[in-house]
Amino acid sequence: MSHRSGMKLVREGAYAADVPVDFIEDETGWSPYLSPADAYKLDDVRKALREGDLEAAARLARVFRLEPVGSAAP
Repeated sequence: MSHRSGMKLVREGAYAADVPVDFIEDETGWSPYLSPADAYKLDDVRKALREGDLEAAARLARVFRLEPVGSAAP
């Protein structure tokens, strides 16, 4: 079993966050997967973004505000 650091993107409303996680890799068909702690971290960031608590989300992840840059052509 090995661990590899990476990022998961969480998007909620007008916000997105890059959440640092460790991917667990092994010989099973479920690989790569997250530890329960990292899965809960993703949930915590998503909940904070949904509630507009950017400070809480920023303690766990790098937070971005999404805004349109143009409109789609008709």
